[in-house]
This record gives sequence, C-alpha cells and structure tokens, in this order.
Amino acid sequence: DVQLQAFGGGAVPTGGSLRLSCAISGVSVFDEYAIGWFRQAPGKRHEKVSCITTSNGGTSYADSVKGRFTISTDSAKNSVELQMDNLQPGDTGTYYCAADIGSKCWALRGQHWGQGTQVTVSS
Repeated sequence: DVQLQAFGGGAVPTGGSLRLSCAISGVSVFDEYAIGWFRQAPGKRHEKVSCITTSNGGTSYADSVKGRFTISTDSAKNSVELQMDNLQPGDTGTYYCAADIGSKCWALRGQHWGQGTQVTVSS
C-alpha cells in the first residue's frame, strides 16, 4: 500500500520560513508518480499549492505561492520537500501531501493522502 507521512509545519510570523516534508512508501523506484501539496483554510477553497512529477522533475505552483515556495524531491529519503519562504497570513491553513501513481503533476488529484499538518502565519 502507498502511504504518505507529512512532517513539518508550525507557527511563524509574517516573512518567516517553514519546510514541509512528505515521505512516501509503498512505491517502486521505477514508478512514475506525481506528488505534491494541497492546503485548506477556513472559508477558503481547497487549493493545490505545488506538485512535482518524479519522472521528469516537472513542477507546478499556485500563482499565490510562485517565487516564495520551492518543491523538490529527496531520493535518499524518498520524500518531497516544500520550502516555504516569505510566508504571509494568507498561507495559513492545513497542508496535505498527496500522490497519484502513474500520473503527472498537472493531473494530480489525490489517489493517496497523508495526514494534514498545520501552518500558521501571524501578522
């Protein structure tokens, strides 16, 4: 079974940085998959924040985080990392990692989900 486990999150002031990590297990090194992060804030739509396609390294970012967030993979840890810089109060929410096996970033919908991790940015 594919399993995702998220780490990181926390509370920072505006302009601060956080790093999220999502470890994936149950996949083969030969599997192509898309993996990324969604977020949910009270009163806001569920939003795909960023994703990466493992086969070609292609990435995608929501307009709201472009230039501030960077997604990458760590093959040694079999994980995906999301570096979040210059955080703003609008980034506050619960962040979930998700993966689709046999898919690419643009089509990521969430076949598999990790547990949520809270990010709080104070003004």
